[in-house]
Amino acid sequence: ANAIGALGFAGKSLNWHRLDDGVMGGRSETNHQCINNNNNSSSGVLHFQGTINTNGGGFTSIRAPLEDGLPADTNAILIRLRGDGKTYKLILTDGIPSTGSPMSRSPSWQIDVPTKKMSSQDGFEEMNLPLVDFKPSFGGRPSSRPSTDGLGKLDSSTIKMLGVMLSLQLSDGSPNPPETFGEGIFDFSLYIESLKPVLTSQRQQQA
Repeated sequence: ANAIGALGFAGKSLNWHRLDDGVMGGRSETNHQCINNNNNSSSGVLHFQGTINTNGGGFTSIRAPLEDGLPADTNAILIRLRGDGKTYKLILTDGIPSTGSPMSRSPSWQIDVPTKKMSSQDGFEEMNLPLVDFKPSFGGRPSSRPSTDGLGKLDSSTIKMLGVMLSLQLSDGSPNPPETFGEGIFDFSLYIESLKPVLTSQRQQQA
């Protein structure tokens, strides 16, 4: 599928492609778009929407390469969004296609993003997602590998891709409950107004 430009991150435009459970034989579908972008891929709102089908699958996602990676002193990701009451996940990876698979040596780093059910009149809510709270995952399951082998801590210098996912599993590998996921075949809708790195230097200046 062709990439869709929406939002910016650390001064670079983001181009999003979808990655759904069809890669595993599932039937879920994503239809993402940039709203009111005025032909500028770094502006507008990213609308991540589609349909989950839990018969044979159970996840949808969109991914965007980070051209220059994360800034070196990034300690959190700041996200402004309007959700539908479901719990999504923000994902960070090294950008290698096999990353996060059961056989990979590099995990997919994930954090839960619980949303409130909001209308267009409600505006957007803001969440600060510390990098230390991201969990390493292999094939949708949390890593049990000891931190002594270097996989227990997120290294911001290795991150080359950003993703947003709705999945039947939370970041710790436990089931995403029907109340915050859904059952059978159902629609989802998440609007993202911005994604920004929070730098250690910025926090020190604010303190």
